[in-house]
Amino acid sequence: MDNKLVLIILSLLLPPVAVFLKKGAGKDLVINIVLCLLMFFPGVVHALWVNLK
Repeated sequence: MDNKLVLIILSLLLPPVAVFLKKGAGKDLVINIVLCLLMFFPGVVHALWVNLK
C-alpha cells in the first residue's frame, strides 16, 4: 500500500492525524485542528490540500 494512499484515507477520516504525520506539530496542525473544531469539512479539505501538495 502506498504511503500517499494512507494519508488520503486518514485525511478523510482523521484530518489532524494526517496533517501531523505529514508536517509534524506546527502551524498547519493548529490550523487544521481549528478548522475541524469549527466544522469538519474544512478540516478535511485542508488536510487533503496539505497532503497532496
